[in-house]
Amino acid sequence: MDVTVTTPAGTGRGAWPPAFVVRVGRLAVTIALTFLGLLFVTFVIGRVLPIDPALAILGDRALPHVYERVRHELGLDLPLYHQFWNYLVKALRGDLGSSVLTGRPVIADIRQFFPATLELATFAIVLGVVLGVPMGVWAAVARGRWPDHLVRVLVLIGYSVPVFWLGLVGLLLFYARLDLVAGPGRLDVAYEYVVEPWSGIVLLDSLRAGELRVFRNALAHIVLPGSILGYLSLAYIARMTRSFMLAELGQEYVVAARVKGLSEARVIWRHALGNVMVPMVTVIALSYAYLLEGAVLTETVFAWPGLGLYITHSLFNADMTAVLGGTLIVGVAFVGLNLFSDVLYTFFDPRAR
Repeated sequence: MDVTVTTPAGTGRGAWPPAFVVRVGRLAVTIALTFLGLLFVTFVIGRVLPIDPALAILGDRALPHVYERVRHELGLDLPLYHQFWNYLVKALRGDLGSSVLTGRPVIADIRQFFPATLELATFAIVLGVVLGVPMGVWAAVARGRWPDHLVRVLVLIGYSVPVFWLGLVGLLLFYARLDLVAGPGRLDVAYEYVVEPWSGIVLLDSLRAGELRVFRNALAHIVLPGSILGYLSLAYIARMTRSFMLAELGQEYVVAARVKGLSEARVIWRHALGNVMVPMVTVIALSYAYLLEGAVLTETVFAWPGLGLYITHSLFNADMTAVLGGTLIVGVAFVGLNLFSDVLYTFFDPRAR
């Protein structure tokens, strides 16, 4: 009897790898190319700007032979492709150069200043999600009525008013006039060194150490700048939630759920909002990324010692090494959050798997 053995597809030698391996490989290639593009863009920016790193270190009165020696030590006399290769190798090793302003490695400065930006952006995005999503749902359900118009006006103001103007008005009103919040900075001077840094996030470190006085003082400082950034995030999230909800409320499954006798609250908050939260994951992640990279003006107005203020001071002092290092880190955070949102998207929506 002739028995034919059939080998399942994908199990024999030389067969194509599973789909999961292919997806992981594509993801790894995408991340590598994106990171390479970020490095190339920051390198080009550093070479296009009319700022000489050697002059930034030595000053305008440096002797010619000293100037040439510093250029040689920095590798600025090499061809551009060689300079980019050196920049790429150092960046992969975690070496982003040394800051002229602080005299320390840029990566060490970033470890010091980035947690403050992370704390401020996290406070803002939590506020934006907690208030923005219900406001967007409320506006969609009450389409054409006064709640919808009220939310749209608040969203329009959030899109239109400059963030630095909101910061200045907020300081004048809530700090100088009403004395409801603390002033610029992250902590009062009396609490600066009370808590030993662990994560760099003062709210978290103070709670971990059991220092409630420091926690209250840090909260009083972050409320105003975090609320202003949160308002900008709220405007974007509420607008997108309203748009997504309007599309979902017109679907047939919503009509069928109402016909079955389900309560209006269950139809809106369970069924419609459940489908809305799938694309909203990407919206929230991108909003969080924009807060991480767009807090420069807010940090400047409130003297918040974050990465944005660090980049601004470095730019004013022609410290391009620090500027490019900070820009690279912000780009990496943006790309990482974008990829993380894609992973969450597949988690919430089985169809995307």
